[in-house]
Amino acid sequence: MTVRYIRVNPVADLFAPAVRAYGNLAIVGAASSGAANVPIPFTNPADAEDQLRDATTKQAAADHAKDPEHKPPVFDLASSIRLAFNQSPGPSLIYGIPVDGGQGGPNWDDGLNAANTLNVQFVVLANTPLTTANSAALGKLADHVKTVSNTGGDGMERMGVAMLAKGATDTAVLSGNLTDERLVYIAHKSDEDAAAAVAGTIAGYEPHISLLLKPVSINSDAFTSAEIETINGSENFASGPAGKGVNWLVDPVLIPGRGIYMGEGYTGNPGGKKYIDIVRTVDNVSFLLKAQLIKTVGNLRISRSGLRALTAQMEAVLEPLVRTEVIEGYDIVIPILTLLDKDPNTLTPAELNQINNAQSQRVVEVLVAVDYAGAIHRLAITLKFE
Repeated sequence: MTVRYIRVNPVADLFAPAVRAYGNLAIVGAASSGAANVPIPFTNPADAEDQLRDATTKQAAADHAKDPEHKPPVFDLASSIRLAFNQSPGPSLIYGIPVDGGQGGPNWDDGLNAANTLNVQFVVLANTPLTTANSAALGKLADHVKTVSNTGGDGMERMGVAMLAKGATDTAVLSGNLTDERLVYIAHKSDEDAAAAVAGTIAGYEPHISLLLKPVSINSDAFTSAEIETINGSENFASGPAGKGVNWLVDPVLIPGRGIYMGEGYTGNPGGKKYIDIVRTVDNVSFLLKAQLIKTVGNLRISRSGLRALTAQMEAVLEPLVRTEVIEGYDIVIPILTLLDKDPNTLTPAELNQINNAQSQRVVEVLVAVDYAGAIHRLAITLKFE
């Protein structure tokens, strides 16, 4: 028998933290086919048109495709889904949720409730501009994204995307619960569903990417300088971008060729988290930390070694974000670990009591400060000739 001086018994216990999707959409709207309030996942627009349109609507769409003189089908859920998929980059998964029309209009409540547990990051009410008639409907969208984001399950955080009426520049329509960082508004001059197009555009980019000057595939005229000033407000470079919570579509002369682009990347709350990428990045980093740390709960001890392992777990999430320039830096502070690192003979009775409470109650407070540097949105250049 061979003598073995060292015996190793390898045990594989690999753990892959969950990864949060960042570009899934739920579009709620009227359809001529499909069970009401039952979400249907789509990965291409053709399937949406097959399942959400009846024979009459399909024929109208086919006739219009062959000859534009034929009346196009009414804008429906399938049209909005196709427009969202047409963005480049765009979403890879869209849930279509048909709703009952009824005499009182679409049943938005049931349609939005069907989206509560979906793994989506954006919700749109198809072809529903923010007008006086539709303010109640979009109020329901606002309530939905805020409620699910704050009280829903892990990873359910989301934003709502809505459009103003065609050509509208009055931002006063944003009031009450419609003014929130979890809402995105777009001003446009299009006959298409600009909200679906912009939601598809946002969904195509990673959370930390600014949406300023990102292309939007939509048939729309651009706003004039005077109209943009009405939407955005007057700016001076000393105080930074103005902003009233509404974005707009623009065709910049400095970009060769013709195209439609996002004029800004504002959320609906200019006084809070002003930019879309801030909200999305906070949601994403929060989820990544929770996904990494879930396996430590019930396993790591409230001790010096246990809490240092906890710190290492968080660094494993945050350090790659620093290397990829998603964040500039971070600080992790565990107050109880600071006490555990001290000489036990120097601890005061109050400090010993804090350690005892943490270990007996099995609760640890962790403070994480993240430095997030946003993209450049304005440049002020002084050009001096001598």
